[in-house]
Amino acid sequence: MARFVYPCPLRWSDMDAYGHINNVSFVRYLEDARIAVFFAAAKEANLTSFEGQLVVVRHEIDYEQPLVYRPEPVLVELWVSEIRNSSFTVNYEIRDDEARYATARSVLAAYNPSAGRARRLSPEERQWLERYRE
Repeated sequence: MARFVYPCPLRWSDMDAYGHINNVSFVRYLEDARIAVFFAAAKEANLTSFEGQLVVVRHEIDYEQPLVYRPEPVLVELWVSEIRNSSFTVNYEIRDDEARYATARSVLAAYNPSAGRARRLSPEERQWLERYRE
């Protein structure tokens, strides 16, 4: 299957006192990539049920080397590694052509906002997620 690749711009304000991109910014980059794939790309495929109906259950991130500001974006590459009844796991790499800066993993759950709890993934959602499953 295919991985989704999102070119994520770096912001000058993402740097910390040590002169490299702050760890909190890495989590924002993951969020930007998730929005691009689960809202925008899904919507282009006529799947809108993820909008406002996904919640992050868990994040894990391993920082592999410092990333410093530059005008070129980093790439956030993501793929789905597991699909369960109401949740799925997304894996990421934050990288460029020269290095990998971080790897991460998030568990997301389908959410029913009116009921205030998790819901089952629909067959259409599962089918769409399969295109990014490795």
